[in-house]
Amino acid sequence: MNNNPFKSTHIEFHILQSFPVTCLNRDDVGAPKVATVGGSTRARVSSQCWKRQVRLAMHELGITHGSRTKLISDMIAKACLEKGANDDQAKACGDKIEQIFIKKKEEKKPKKAKDNEALEEAPIDSGQEKTDTLLFLSPKEVGILAEAFAEKGFDPDLVILQKDAKKQAKEMAALIGEVSEAVDALDIALFGRMVAQAAELNIEAAASFSHAISTHKISNEVEFFTALDDLQEDPGAAHMGSLEFNSATYYRYVSLDLGQLCQTLAGQSLPEAVEAFTKALFVAIPAARQTTQSGASPWEYAKILIRKGQRLQVPFETAVKAKDGGFLQPSITALSDYLANKEKLFGSLFGKIADYTWGEDTNFSIDDLVAALKQHAEGCGNE
Repeated sequence: MNNNPFKSTHIEFHILQSFPVTCLNRDDVGAPKVATVGGSTRARVSSQCWKRQVRLAMHELGITHGSRTKLISDMIAKACLEKGANDDQAKACGDKIEQIFIKKKEEKKPKKAKDNEALEEAPIDSGQEKTDTLLFLSPKEVGILAEAFAEKGFDPDLVILQKDAKKQAKEMAALIGEVSEAVDALDIALFGRMVAQAAELNIEAAASFSHAISTHKISNEVEFFTALDDLQEDPGAAHMGSLEFNSATYYRYVSLDLGQLCQTLAGQSLPEAVEAFTKALFVAIPAARQTTQSGASPWEYAKILIRKGQRLQVPFETAVKAKDGGFLQPSITALSDYLANKEKLFGSLFGKIADYTWGEDTNFSIDDLVAALKQHAEGCGNE
């Protein structure tokens, strides 16, 4: 898009969300993730964790969404079956696309054996059989590939002609065409796509997520638990164990680049995209241990800015201290003061177009916020 009215325009979400006893995001040993900020230990939920839950929440809202999978062959084969291919043809077409992304290993000679029998039994590494690439494709892109195979009678060698994998990837990209015309999946436009074998398919993410961190110091605690056997007659526990948890008020920073989203969507409804993203951002909760340590807490407070120029994240470098029985109110004060201070210091470079506060006025619901943000997204593709 040559004339993008939203170039360098961002919607920035500064969210405070308090959770009681939870383990929202676990590390490799099952403990709640943490980070050191300003010299103190903070609770942490990784950006990837919350981002995935937002993406899944958007699916529930009924958006057109892509499929991010290693099962590339199955995805293409299913589309070919719908176009009239038989099982063998569909599998051959799917395998043709999947093998582009399989990293081949050179065959290794067996180690020197002591006798002929050992030599015969020595294994040869013939390489990987499956791709280790998660390919993110939209329904329209999958349909384009299936249609290309259908036009050639589902003979994959008549569609992908090159032998080298990199050249095959470029062929695939050429079949799909311009990403701005082929991508109909909002989640791909929001969260981006990188295809190392075919840079033509790369899409810059419009949404940027920080790791959520607690605004205050935390110390993980340990729960000791037992499980009883209903049929056991002997006294005592049938199982004993332990797990870690914490409680925290988290600061979440999410930036939505309206210019990038407008460019990728290429004239599709930007206001509807903003609505779906904001609602998903509001309802999405990390899924870890929800049955044993339900973490169902909503937003408590949010400051939403529409700005041009440099993005601005609050570091909470100084941990807040509890006041009036909790961390939420001092966190609200610290967040509001920081943004107000930076607005004065940035001067004309702050670039504020509008700002909204959610969580204080009960007459300003999430629906009101969504309606307001949609107004700032009107005009994409209409210039």
